[in-house]
Amino acid sequence: MVQPTSLVRPLATAAGLAIALVTSAAHAGPLLDAVRERGHLVCGVDAGVLGFMQLDNQGRWSGLAVDVCRAVSAAAFGDAARVKYVPLTPLFHLPALQAGDVDVLAANSTYTLTYAAALGVKFAGIYYYDGQGIVVPRRLGIRHARQLAGAAICVQRGSSVESSLSEYFAASRLKFRQVAIARADEARSAYLAGRCDALTADFSALHAMLATLPSKTDEHVILGQALSKSPLGPVVRHDDQAFANIVRWALHGMIAAEEAGITSANVERMLATTDPAMMRALGVTPGIGAALGLPDTWFYAVVKQVGNYGESYDRNLGNRSPLGIPRSLNAQWTKGGILYAPPIR
Repeated sequence: MVQPTSLVRPLATAAGLAIALVTSAAHAGPLLDAVRERGHLVCGVDAGVLGFMQLDNQGRWSGLAVDVCRAVSAAAFGDAARVKYVPLTPLFHLPALQAGDVDVLAANSTYTLTYAAALGVKFAGIYYYDGQGIVVPRRLGIRHARQLAGAAICVQRGSSVESSLSEYFAASRLKFRQVAIARADEARSAYLAGRCDALTADFSALHAMLATLPSKTDEHVILGQALSKSPLGPVVRHDDQAFANIVRWALHGMIAAEEAGITSANVERMLATTDPAMMRALGVTPGIGAALGLPDTWFYAVVKQVGNYGESYDRNLGNRSPLGIPRSLNAQWTKGGILYAPPIR
């Protein structure tokens, strides 16, 4: 293998990265071979989830979940832009993945035992620790979810929040009327139109909805009770461990880069580091890509083109976004959160 000391600088270009892929010694698995032959990654998403996956009027996708797919593309191709996004509703998430219509599912799937044990799929990490909440009109004077006995509650049909809603009210021995709607955006519209007394979704989705109503935000209240935990992660088929590892470590790379203070702005300078761990991660010291069937510069490509986890969070969900959601559980483990990536070694 060509030594990264001579490769790293040229690899700042997509052409150099493409050449390096050919020289990678390890076999990356049949799915990555097929992805490379096709020329792009196919990423399944859920349309219109502000902060995670949304399409602008120029046809460009953005969001935290989208950045995970971009990171996989950067690692696999040396080019974060080689991704095709396929919008899916929750009922078609698993079928599309199992059928091979998408390579990876980044559609805010909740990591649960039954989902993780679903035939033919596996989670490849967690990109956001969320929880399920309820939003109500302020005029109702509701302060706790248990005050919603007998209420009509809008929920997206086929999603994990649908079952969690029923379980929460059953455990509280309260009855409610469920208004199940196929699409998340249609459930939000139904709530805002007054078809139901409340709307349940992940807290992040509720914050996103209110961010689109700047003049009416104060008219709604997100209740403090969490109906369930909702760790969100990318999902892949279970029949190609090599590809699953690439998805997992592309995400871990974003998280590890933030912990190490490596950003898209300073990653070039970090190539001159004398820190052994950083030299290894950035490919200055050879060998880190072999286990993944990737060039040693996969981590460099992810950070340079996508950024670290904190950069992605800030522009999509945090202070630089309309949502302004505090990091909370999604802060680094060294800063009071539970975000943690295994060592890159």
